[in-house]
Amino acid sequence: MIALSNITKSFGRNQVLKGIDLTVRKGEVVAILGPSGSGKTTLLRCLNYLEKPDEGIISVGDFSVDCKRAGKKDILRLRRKTAMVFQQYNLFKHMTALENVMEGLVVVKKLARGEARVRSVGLLNKVGLGNKLDAYPSQLSGGQQQRVGIARALALNPEVILLDEPTSALDPELVGEVQSVIRGIAKEGITMIIVTHEMGFAQDVAGHVVFMDGGVIVEQGKPNELFQTPKEERTKQFLNRIRPELNYSI
Repeated sequence: MIALSNITKSFGRNQVLKGIDLTVRKGEVVAILGPSGSGKTTLLRCLNYLEKPDEGIISVGDFSVDCKRAGKKDILRLRRKTAMVFQQYNLFKHMTALENVMEGLVVVKKLARGEARVRSVGLLNKVGLGNKLDAYPSQLSGGQQQRVGIARALALNPEVILLDEPTSALDPELVGEVQSVIRGIAKEGITMIIVTHEMGFAQDVAGHVVFMDGGVIVEQGKPNELFQTPKEERTKQFLNRIRPELNYSI
């Protein structure tokens, strides 16, 4: 289980997160929605300390971090429980697809290269890239690069995978292949938190949807509830702009 309690974050005088409380059950897929600047990506980055929260408590499994007092060992332990999939792939350009996946296993998990290779090949096969083991990022499409990023995250066997708008940098025709891989992972019961602007994808893959705006959670619930019968006026306004065909009454 993941639990966030009173997470705050400011950049100078701009308070981006204003006391976020959120619980994610083991094996649950949570989609975080919201307009640009709502704080959703910052929240994701705070969860594994790519951004340092100003205060609050982060719990992943049996481990908790007080953000005001977290030391280097606490942050490292937290990061080892999470894995991040970025918008822009963040692959090592000088490494092949196989080497990109192996890197974390060798450097972080301290596996022997032979064992790391076997595991990495299996994961690349899983995301449909078994024929691209020796390809460099420059030789891969955006969708293929993102699938390497997903395989790299899975390799670390984290307690939760964090995905930051995993399809936003892709050409439209490549979005489906990445979404298909994520759907497959979700069916395996792996805990995921996904920041996305793809409403249909969120409704399809997530068991719980969170709508953020202005640094707070405005509304959350099951996808069919939040998309079909949103309770908060701000949620209705957002959905009316994104999905006007549904015509939510305000």
